[in-house]
Amino acid sequence: MAAPPTAAKQVTSESKDLYAEALATFSSLLAEATAAGDPESTAMTVATADPDGRPHARTVLLKAHDERGFVFYTNFDSAKGRQLTTNPQAALLFHWKTLRDGVQVRIEGTVEPVSLAEADAYFATRPRVSQLGAWASLQSQTLPKRSVLDARVSAYEKEFADGPVPRPPHWSGFRVVPELIEFWYGARFRLHDRDVYERIDGAWTLRQLFP
Repeated sequence: MAAPPTAAKQVTSESKDLYAEALATFSSLLAEATAAGDPESTAMTVATADPDGRPHARTVLLKAHDERGFVFYTNFDSAKGRQLTTNPQAALLFHWKTLRDGVQVRIEGTVEPVSLAEADAYFATRPRVSQLGAWASLQSQTLPKRSVLDARVSAYEKEFADGPVPRPPHWSGFRVVPELIEFWYGARFRLHDRDVYERIDGAWTLRQLFP
């Protein structure tokens, strides 16, 4: 398991090795949080900004991560979908408060859509009712009353009764391609440890921050 830093580090590794190190640390911490019984270890806050610069945040679930970035899925016509299409920048925050003395991971980067094949493959793994909900929900729009949503779900259930539910064209995934990954390790008296991996001028660097 990755341990929190205890002393200043000298950045001597190659850039690609630093990025690989950051990803390995994230994977290790995520596995540790899951093993520790965190009920939603993949839950993360996604922060976006609208065209006026007003910030927006909500919690979603991480569905995949590798060297290409961190993936979540949504309705592209939703508020966050429109914001990310207009301003493809996002910040992610994981907070595993029961892990060790508390661990946070901050990720900032650019955003790109996943491939159609990736979206289709993930959509096929969702429960059928969730698939129907992706068609029925006009996400982020005003819902006059709950019965309207229930009726829309029933309508699509009838429409796709004879076969699998296809992925709606407006439903897909975003990949956050990191430019910064920070690991925050809680410590007594708020003397926390903070490691920041950041891509600067195309090369990954590593530094510590004051708590």
